Amino acid sequence: MPLEPAVPVSRSPSAWLMGIVGVGGSALQLQQAALWPLNWYGLALLAALAVAAFASRWGHSRGPRQKVRVALRWLLALGACALAAFALVGLRACWFDSQRLEGALEGRDVQVVGVVRDMTQSNPLGLRFRLQVESARLNGTPVAFPARVDVGWYTGLSPQGAAGDPAQWELQRQPQALSPGERWQFTLRVKAPHGSMNPHGFDYELWLWEQGVQATAYVRAGPQDAAPQMLEATLQYPVARWRQALRERIMQRVQEPQAAGLIAALVVGDQSAIDRAGWDLFRATGVAHLVSISGLHITMFAWGATALVAWFWRRSERLCLTIPAPTAALLAGALLAVAYSVFSGWGLPAQRTCVMLVTVAGLRVLGLRWPWPQVLTLALVLVVASDPWALLQPGFWLSFVAVGVLFASGSGRSMELHGVTTDELTGTKPRLHRGLLHGLAALRTLVREQWTITLALAPLTVLLFGQVSVVGLLANLLAVPWVTLVLTPLAMLGTVAPVVWLGAVAAAQALLAVLQAMAAWPGAVWVLAVPPLGLAMVAALGGMVLVLPLPWSLRLLGAPLVLAMLVWRPATPAVGEFELLGVDIGQGNAVLVRTASHALLYDAGPRYSLESDAGHRVLVPLLQALRIPLSRLVLSHSDSDHVGGAAAVMAMQPQADVWTSAPATHPLLARARVQRCQEGQSWVWDGVLFEVLHPRESDYGAVPPPKPNALSCVLRIVASAKKQSAHDLHAPNDPASALLVGDIERAQELALVARADSNGPGDYPGLRSTVLLVPHHGSKTSSSAQFLSAVRPSVALVQSGYRNRYGHPAAQVMARYGALAQGYGPKESLQIVDTPHCGAFMWQSWLPQNGACARESLRRYWHHRVP
Repeated sequence: MPLEPAVPVSRSPSAWLMGIVGVGGSALQLQQAALWPLNWYGLALLAALAVAAFASRWGHSRGPRQKVRVALRWLLALGACALAAFALVGLRACWFDSQRLEGALEGRDVQVVGVVRDMTQSNPLGLRFRLQVESARLNGTPVAFPARVDVGWYTGLSPQGAAGDPAQWELQRQPQALSPGERWQFTLRVKAPHGSMNPHGFDYELWLWEQGVQATAYVRAGPQDAAPQMLEATLQYPVARWRQALRERIMQRVQEPQAAGLIAALVVGDQSAIDRAGWDLFRATGVAHLVSISGLHITMFAWGATALVAWFWRRSERLCLTIPAPTAALLAGALLAVAYSVFSGWGLPAQRTCVMLVTVAGLRVLGLRWPWPQVLTLALVLVVASDPWALLQPGFWLSFVAVGVLFASGSGRSMELHGVTTDELTGTKPRLHRGLLHGLAALRTLVREQWTITLALAPLTVLLFGQVSVVGLLANLLAVPWVTLVLTPLAMLGTVAPVVWLGAVAAAQALLAVLQAMAAWPGAVWVLAVPPLGLAMVAALGGMVLVLPLPWSLRLLGAPLVLAMLVWRPATPAVGEFELLGVDIGQGNAVLVRTASHALLYDAGPRYSLESDAGHRVLVPLLQALRIPLSRLVLSHSDSDHVGGAAAVMAMQPQADVWTSAPATHPLLARARVQRCQEGQSWVWDGVLFEVLHPRESDYGAVPPPKPNALSCVLRIVASAKKQSAHDLHAPNDPASALLVGDIERAQELALVARADSNGPGDYPGLRSTVLLVPHHGSKTSSSAQFLSAVRPSVALVQSGYRNRYGHPAAQVMARYGALAQGYGPKESLQIVDTPHCGAFMWQSWLPQNGACARESLRRYWHHRVP
């Protein structure tokens, strides 16, 4: 029997148009760098309501200008809708922003009582958990405190005296096993959420904002601190408690680590159970969406639950007379899908999928057969109304665009439709033949849908991730049915009968083996420069045109639009010029230098943990997004805050040679082309001079052996000499330059000053530089007055971590820079830039006065305002 024809609720496009305009108003509010006062949003909402009321009454009178009035009325109504959405999001943001951690509490020890509200995350360095705060006291006095805090409880030593003196550190109390629902009392050292801010980087502060977290902290568990105390086990957060118990059971029963992590991710939504290598594999093969609780899993779960409930419901005449079986199955399927999503962690993808499922189920129950654009728009409006900041998540756009493209291209038909068509074609043919036709139809649908999604989403994938998996189509054709129909059901059944997990392990290992083989294929992943938003939108339109059911003569018009994005390249400096990017990587050094056709990375940042470093988290994504092939990696010395991310960078950039002062026996250098840096080395790239000023050859053999800091490679970069305008910071014939000095200390600074070519008293052209990377992150052992006078920088860049334990930059060091600036002439100035306030710092030799801070250019109201 053919399906019922779709009956739209209204032929007027006004309803869904208002929905789209409302989403646009919400998106506009998310672009604000700073929030308005609360009452301004209130007035905007009242104004929107007044305009809507006026528009509803105006324009009804007949006359020669009726059409004009009707058009103006709709414009007013749409404007009121956008303004109302803008104001409502602003009001929500103001309310949440009012719960920020007070600046006076940062770095203080606060006594907190709260309940563990989610699964804990263990790693070799300790334990992380989320605490729902019930009360907070500072020195016995109650204080206002954010309701939700991310807490770390670390193993090892705790600083008890001077922050940077390991001799005064003591072994602290080790983390205990915590369970959701337990009420604990801790002494917490707190700070505001603060993440790195880089072009194309992950917005950690937005991620915490979306989850309602307004502070981060670590447990003070040293011998002199009050011991953490478990007060009682409450009945709060039972789902999280069950999830953690199930995860622990999976980890105990499944001995193979990769399979255990994959099963835990599929069953309880714990994505942290998958290690970094696993995520790299899934992204390279384009199946990362399958190994988390994604919309596909929830939809398939809802489909299976609907079919099962319908089968049982039809067995009872009484139940069918009470509620028709299709209606009962539809409602039960939607409710069970919501329950599954809650149990799996209620992540943002799960929330979006549940909103869409409930929307479709509600329309069906009410007997409304809306066209797909109206259904998709309603779901879009509901998702944005529940979480406006979802608009900033890649998964939001990928999921909605994918669904829209499938429907628009005619690939979004359900399996029910395919089943009806096949039955009509087969008539009374044998059941085996009908089964084969069903299977062929399903396979054809899967191939068509996967091809459509891959092609249509490629431009968005490049914009959001800077790469496209070439093997993604084939990988998904194999992985989608395998994960959905084999691995996930086995993983879920194992919660009832753990012996079934043996089958899940075999299925997981087979999947991993196939994906690893595909990822090893040459050219498995295309890494492309992230294009500007406008170009990406044009390319996305081209991708959609290619898959729409149009004549091929029209479809092919989309190909040039996609090709324009594929061949686009970021602008590079002119010959003789260079640009410098001081990357925000926390407590460490990482500076990217680009000329017209070469790039150099000076240091690779710190290692954050055994599973995380600046290379994987910041530098590799940045280099991929800009599509920068490195010619050289300079590792100034062997300290971990300078080489922590080097392994990841070297793996991604095997063509780059390595210059360093680290010993040849260092593990990082085993497979690299290594050149030991020493004074006198120099080279020219694209008219830009690079010269090594330190260490000297004799420094390597000094007795006693020098500290790694003393051997830091010092690199000076000089743009081609040219005549500059009179208002430039340096002398008229002084070329722009940069001096990168690693962790040298006072003795090395004075040696550099003594060796510099001097044309007269106080004149050191061999050292003078426009930009100075502040030595040793601003340590009090560096930045001597003599060295600063010789360099005489216009920009001093401090790369340090926010509220780092070493106290960098030291107050007395900053005072020396201030004293230096006071001695500058009227045409000179000194800008002191530190990464906690600035984020990534971009400087260009041809515009030496126009350095840009990422925290200014990328600022949004949820970002931390560093005091």
